[in-house]
Amino acid sequence: VQLQASGGGLVQAGGSLRLSCAASGRTLGSYFMGWFRQAPGKEREFVAAITWSEGTTFYTDSVKGRFTISRDNAKKTVYLQMNSLKPEDTAVYYCASSHYVHTIVAVPTEYNYWGQGTQVTVSS
Repeated sequence: VQLQASGGGLVQAGGSLRLSCAASGRTLGSYFMGWFRQAPGKEREFVAAITWSEGTTFYTDSVKGRFTISRDNAKKTVYLQMNSLKPEDTAVYYCASSHYVHTIVAVPTEYNYWGQGTQVTVSS
């Protein structure tokens, strides 16, 4: 499975960005797709996740009401719409694919494949 993340950039606080993650290869066994982020000097943290089948979504508390994860099964692409961005959202954002049916979505080791990351910088 190959994951290609895109859509990062520089935006002012209060602005919006939409990240995309296109999956290719042997994607049939993927059950969950997740977004994580890692700021300099910090551990990688969970942002959001979604199931391919039902579209069930999960969010970390700090992004609820601001970020929306969605998926397009036909395009094998997952999106992260980020609104009302804050400087503390600045990080490299990674998408990941989990091939486990029962996954603890917030745990990075539950994911089998990772994209290369895309930088999001929010200026104050």
